[in-house]
Amino acid sequence: MRTIVLALLSLALAAPAQAFCGFFVAGSNDQLTNSASKVVLLRKDDHTVMTLSNNYQGPPENFALVVPVPVVLHKKDVKTLPANVFDHIDALSAPRLVEYWERDPCAPLPPPMPMAAAAGGMMLGGNTRARHASHGVTIEAQFVAGEYQIVILSAKDSGGLEIWLRENHYHLPVGAAQALAPYVREQSKFFVAKVDITKVHRDAHGVVVLSPLRFGFPQKELRLPVRLGLLNANGPQDLLIYVLHPSSRFEAANYPNVFPPTNLEVTDAVRGNFASFYNQLFDAALAQHQGRGIVTEYAWQTTSCDPCPTPPLSPSDIATLGGDQVAPQAMRTGWGYAGWVLTRLHARYDRKTLGEDLVFHEAPPIVGGRGMWNGSSEGDLAPKPSEVNNFQARYIIRHYWKGKVACKSPQWGVWGGPPDGSPEMVAARDLQSAPRGRVKLREVVNTQVPALGLPGH
Repeated sequence: MRTIVLALLSLALAAPAQAFCGFFVAGSNDQLTNSASKVVLLRKDDHTVMTLSNNYQGPPENFALVVPVPVVLHKKDVKTLPANVFDHIDALSAPRLVEYWERDPCAPLPPPMPMAAAAGGMMLGGNTRARHASHGVTIEAQFVAGEYQIVILSAKDSGGLEIWLRENHYHLPVGAAQALAPYVREQSKFFVAKVDITKVHRDAHGVVVLSPLRFGFPQKELRLPVRLGLLNANGPQDLLIYVLHPSSRFEAANYPNVFPPTNLEVTDAVRGNFASFYNQLFDAALAQHQGRGIVTEYAWQTTSCDPCPTPPLSPSDIATLGGDQVAPQAMRTGWGYAGWVLTRLHARYDRKTLGEDLVFHEAPPIVGGRGMWNGSSEGDLAPKPSEVNNFQARYIIRHYWKGKVACKSPQWGVWGGPPDGSPEMVAARDLQSAPRGRVKLREVVNTQVPALGLPGH
């Protein structure tokens, strides 16, 4: 079975480059802005369930997503999900900033704290098929899913597909036919999800929030095409990829795999600019590979986290993201989802650094970013091999004891949360919108990082 090739066709010719991994086609020449960049790939055996989310700012015109897929999809294969379905998985896996306070070195030692568990518009008319037959385009199926009016197409050549889209009043960016040609040669089908603007939801700022689309398909190789998005790119594009698997983490098979330095001690100044700080660190780590690499930010069992900015994923979370399709028996008991692994991968690319679509494969377990309450750490700055996946991008503000020392044998280096409550924690959310260049790493990183030229303090 051919692997999937994903493209979102977009009109955003002059939009800020925060596109997902493709471009929209639209029903007008007005500008659309795609501000989403997240995809969940739930993988089991040779089956993939993909969930993608896209928001846009633009005129109230119907527009469409065009997604090449390996097989004809039917109504039962496609679902719309709640708009907030990405919130939990993003918060759980985002780089985190924690704060620890050094306890009074003369106070009695507290009992040891238990460690967190390590494992665990309009539908096409009836005569459209005949009217466009001369272009080599065939309508294989059509149905409605939420606010999406979906048509499944096959095409004999990319030029005919481009003509078909233009005759249906979609305005394509220059080079679309050429970019689609490889997928037509692979005999992909084309999933066209047209949005009925009268059915969409708008947030408090008037931004249209589309329901995430979920669809599953057989796939021998886990692949995520992103090159089509460069047709509209006017700068670097970010993409967050969350991979869920029953037992393994995933990494890039055809690009360098990069790990951000973790367990770094940072100054108080990072608290108010954590997302910007992380962007600077991310860029510095990626620069070691000439900007060409896929960054692993999280790899952990779904049943636990330490520290936890939000509760771990529940069986219902995994079922919603595709577990009900690939492992329905596990959904009935819930226990079948225990021990699944969540991998968060972060790609930032442009025309110079992206030469081919992303391909992923299973990888051995790693551990890193495991700071303990007593101030020790596992994994140091980089991940190490492990029996289970416990890796996270974690950064620490330490408040050293500055009070009186009224004993002969003080016990230094015992750390805990703030005296008046639980540990403070910040997750680096909305990394795309966080400004770059605001934080100077040499001024805020206390830990020595030789690879990045950071001397420490």
